[in-house]
Amino acid sequence: MRILLVGATGLLGTAVHEVLTERKHDVVTVSRTGGDLQFDVTDPAQVAELYRTAGRVDAVASAAGHVPFKPFGELTIADYQAGVTGKVLSQVALVREGLAHVTESFTLITGVLAREPIVTGAAAALANGAVEAFVRAAAIEIAPQRINAVSPTVFTEALDVYGDYFPGMRPVPLADVAQAYVRSIEGRQTGQVYVP
Repeated sequence: MRILLVGATGLLGTAVHEVLTERKHDVVTVSRTGGDLQFDVTDPAQVAELYRTAGRVDAVASAAGHVPFKPFGELTIADYQAGVTGKVLSQVALVREGLAHVTESFTLITGVLAREPIVTGAAAALANGAVEAFVRAAAIEIAPQRINAVSPTVFTEALDVYGDYFPGMRPVPLADVAQAYVRSIEGRQTGQVYVP
């Protein structure tokens, strides 16, 4: 399959790229500053241009999404808007613009905070919950194309940096998260939120 991998140069994107390449997929990597193609998916005009540049693909896998983490009392409306733009609307645009260019499926990224909140995570919880709701809603309208989301907890490989923010939560190896992308891309389910 020819797969467009968005957010390909980050920690998660690199792991997803490795497993998809090992499985003999043709992966076109996208990020803001690296990869095969350089686009900012928070800009809908750039998302449209990304698809014009990439051409037809079988699947899109998104490992990109930025949200601010601050104590609730410090979060501003601008912070919430940044989280919605950085993680929700960017991925909605990937699906919306991609319908005419993607033959099989979309896999989006969400996260544990949609289900298990943490201190400083209100904006992320909002964004993750919105992505998961969008996936379920879009699945009933975009058939025969499929859409799923991957919702990991903190990565084992990032515990040194983020572990203290996720007390008592079981970490997940990046390899397991990457396998959830494989399940979404190569499987046949739609409207699912995979929790590796």
